[in-house]
Amino acid sequence: MTILADANTRVIVQGITGREAATFTKDMMDYGTKVVAGVTPGKLGQQVHGVPVYDTVRQAVKEHPAEASVISVPPALVKGAAIESIDNGIKLLVIVSERVPRKDTIEILEVAREREVRVIGPNTLGLISPDKVKLGMAGGPVEDVKKAYTPGPVGIASRSGGMTTEIANLLTINGIGQSTCIGIGGDPVIGSNFLDLVPLFAQDPDTKLVVLFCEPGGVIEEKLSEWVIDEKISLPIIAFVAGRFVDNMPGVRFGHAATIVEGNKGTAKGKIALFQKAGIRVAESFSDIIPIAKGYL
Repeated sequence: MTILADANTRVIVQGITGREAATFTKDMMDYGTKVVAGVTPGKLGQQVHGVPVYDTVRQAVKEHPAEASVISVPPALVKGAAIESIDNGIKLLVIVSERVPRKDTIEILEVAREREVRVIGPNTLGLISPDKVKLGMAGGPVEDVKKAYTPGPVGIASRSGGMTTEIANLLTINGIGQSTCIGIGGDPVIGSNFLDLVPLFAQDPDTKLVVLFCEPGGVIEEKLSEWVIDEKISLPIIAFVAGRFVDNMPGVRFGHAATIVEGNKGTAKGKIALFQKAGIRVAESFSDIIPIAKGYL
């Protein structure tokens, strides 16, 4: 099984006529993803790689019912695009756009929560369930995806889109496949985070282990640790915490907007201590993921 999406998921792409969106649309289709329609206002009647383009989501889903939307539009237009999809029955949004105003993201998430819609991102490369579906830019062209990702029992959730692929590739070259791999997005405010996704992995009978790529900043790892303890979760979890040097430079942002330590909150040291308390295995180095994983599988 997979979480969030599978080979039968029908997808629309909002902003499909943009250069970036047109490129990843072809990559998704080459991987077998069912891209059924695209949306760009004013482009009704055009096609992108054979995919029909509509002015509105309503027009698109009337002709081509869909469950998911990948949103790649300018940051100021993301809120309108997301709400339009939610209003027209889309249940999974993958927002790849960067620099979305934090206020807009909060409003999107409030509406999504009310309508029981799952949001990945903003500022995400997307997700992959190997040999089944690819949403967004994750993994790049299909040739690269097929080299890095293979089907198997390990779920991946990562605060870095690029490191999602790096972890998958590390597992693959060591003979370990993956179930679903998700870049959650690097912004301070995002949709589905570790605390949202790990319970889904725990309910998936084909996911036997989860690997998390963590960074300093925010408190979601701490909350996940508390949840694992409170719920007595038996699903094995491995965490790699990057950027430990950031603890010594409070108030300075590195890489992602969310990678910033403020006071005593969000430190790598604090995350590691709570992971260990919760029984979550912490990989001291990136390569340590493999021997730990093999010990569970």
